[in-house]
Amino acid sequence: MEQEGVFGAMKELGAAFGRFQILHLGHMEYLLEAKKRCRHLIIGITNPDPGITKYSESCPHRSDKEANPFTFYERLKMAEAAMLESGIPREEFTVVPVPINYPERIPYYIPMEAEIFLTIYDAWGWERKKIIEQLGYELEVLWVRTDDTRITSGTEVRRRIRCQEDWQQLVPPAVFRYMNENGLTERLSVHQ
Repeated sequence: MEQEGVFGAMKELGAAFGRFQILHLGHMEYLLEAKKRCRHLIIGITNPDPGITKYSESCPHRSDKEANPFTFYERLKMAEAAMLESGIPREEFTVVPVPINYPERIPYYIPMEAEIFLTIYDAWGWERKKIIEQLGYELEVLWVRTDDTRITSGTEVRRRIRCQEDWQQLVPPAVFRYMNENGLTERLSVHQ
């Protein structure tokens, strides 16, 4: 059942996904915008484990070990904490792994009736769009922007942590707490 919302018919089920290799404020802008368009949001975490992470020419760094320091579980906990802190009730979102590098497996994690919400900043964004279109999902691109208009990036947040620079203002407070309470900032310092 769909209900009229601010953007027309509100979808029953939507999905938004990314690596979230530290969930930052740019990710939250994306997730909250997607949530406005559906009753229940599936938050998909790509590159859930190293065994299903592949190199992509459109975004070479996304397969690097240094660009993927956090486990699926750690990223799930960051997403849950940030969504709850933003006032989204727990029953209105689910966090799942998404094997983006094995597109044929995605329907096992995200039902075909879900509308996929994407943002595009670079060649990898266009590649993701093509993957989703080829699978036959309904798709909405929330925005197309350039890298220089990003709020921040996971790469920048991880760099700041490694260099012991201020990074707290780039992530939701719940993520900052989770990182510090679970020793994840120290893990990044070890990877210098």
